[in-house]
Amino acid sequence: MDVTQANSTEEVLLPTEKKRPSLKLPKKKKKWVKWLLLAVVGVVVLWWIFLRPKADLSAVTSGQYIPVPAVRQDLTVSVDGSGAVTPIESYQVSALTSGEILQAPFEVGDQIELGALLYQLDAKEAQATIAQAQLALRQAQLSYDTVAHGLTARSSAGGVVQTVHVQKGDLVSPGTPIADITDTSTMILSLPFQSADAAGITPGQSAQVTLSGTLETLSGTVESVSSADLVGAGGALVRQVQIRVSNPGALTAEQSATASVGAVSCAGSGKFQASSRQTVTAQTSGEITELYVTAGSQVSTGTPVAAIGGESAQNALENAAMGVESAQLSLQRAQDALENYTITSPISGTVIEKNFKAGDKLDGMESGALAVIFDLSGLKLTINVSELDISQLQPGQEVEITAEALPDQVFYGVVDAVSINGTTTKGFTTYPVTIVLEEFGDLNPGMNVSAKVIIFQETNALCIPVSAVNSDGTILVAAPGALSEDGSTVIDPSKAERRTVTLGSGDQEYVSVTEGLEEGEVVLVPVQSSAGLGAGSSTVVVAAGG
Repeated sequence: MDVTQANSTEEVLLPTEKKRPSLKLPKKKKKWVKWLLLAVVGVVVLWWIFLRPKADLSAVTSGQYIPVPAVRQDLTVSVDGSGAVTPIESYQVSALTSGEILQAPFEVGDQIELGALLYQLDAKEAQATIAQAQLALRQAQLSYDTVAHGLTARSSAGGVVQTVHVQKGDLVSPGTPIADITDTSTMILSLPFQSADAAGITPGQSAQVTLSGTLETLSGTVESVSSADLVGAGGALVRQVQIRVSNPGALTAEQSATASVGAVSCAGSGKFQASSRQTVTAQTSGEITELYVTAGSQVSTGTPVAAIGGESAQNALENAAMGVESAQLSLQRAQDALENYTITSPISGTVIEKNFKAGDKLDGMESGALAVIFDLSGLKLTINVSELDISQLQPGQEVEITAEALPDQVFYGVVDAVSINGTTTKGFTTYPVTIVLEEFGDLNPGMNVSAKVIIFQETNALCIPVSAVNSDGTILVAAPGALSEDGSTVIDPSKAERRTVTLGSGDQEYVSVTEGLEEGEVVLVPVQSSAGLGAGSSTVVVAAGG
């Protein structure tokens, strides 16, 4: 093998290496390429900013939009629901007591008024119970009055207090003496008269009384004549005659006297006695809490002598009061029970059912419904409305009612009540809304109906689909060249005008335009948003849960 040795300063080429040729351009030519590249970049930027949107819009096919003309139509917003109509008021008559029916003066179909008699039951047993309760109340009241009266000891007649037997703070029981009272304003003189003479004396005759010792005479009146003969002095038969004499102030029980009645004189003398003597006693147990008299006090009939109190007396009074209250409650219950034997209509209406007649026997609530009454002056129904729509409803709103059983008829009602007592099922809440119908034609209770609550109505409104409105409140309005010749399709969306309009009322499908659009102008609606648009639809319905 031959070996060639080269200088170290010279390039050594391996057998496998080839030297790449180098291109050397003139200096002016390199600058021209640089400017060319800058121009291309600028064109791309301009296209991206200004021409690309139009190119993209032109590239949109007509199938992505549909043309919809702005038209005038009636716009109605409503909330729908369904339910069964019922009477405005209904009542099932039932019995609260047992007994035989004596009267049932009504029949099915009768129009009856509030309070009309429906059933009269035999009430003899209830009446006897009331009589017993009344007697028990009288007894309880008497016991109370006795205890209450006994808390104050009173004189039973007028007179002068002779002796007081107790002091304040003393404990007494029934029968304990409290004070002695004697009436000396009138004195009684008892004298013997010969039986034969006494037979001619009668009560009320005047008598002449002569005081022993002083021989002073006083006028008197025969009080009574005894019918029994007694043996007097010397064995003569005598009868006692009592003569009443007004005490001038000096007569005492120690004074003796004689008397004559007419021409008849007494057979002996006698002594004066006070016309009345009484001992006031305690009527209940307790403590003397107050003394109202002292010895020598002048009293009249019913004058308080002493007050009796303390824990024992108050307990006795409270027990007596509770006895009265208990008796009153028993009487009230008995009287209330008597009312249950007369069953009257709680409403005015029509009798729909009559299940019992005169002669039948009732077993209280176990008898079930005796009769059924409907107030057919109106009908009502209840629909359940979604929580999303309930805020739109309020009493007084008009409601359109239809029924499958009466296909060509429309009835009208009003919202009567909107309840806030909702029912939640699986996280979804509905609220009951009551609707009243005053004119209901051939509708009968129990029929299933559909209800449309009118929330809002606008006539002759300029309307476009809601889906034609962009999120910024603008719409695309077809300009020349945007539509086909017949106007049925969109051929160039890039020629549509983006326009800001003023929107009015609307719903889920249509919205009214109040400014910025004329009737007949065509708006572009995205195909994906236009599914389900009803051509020519004029009524918008917001569905409510049934």
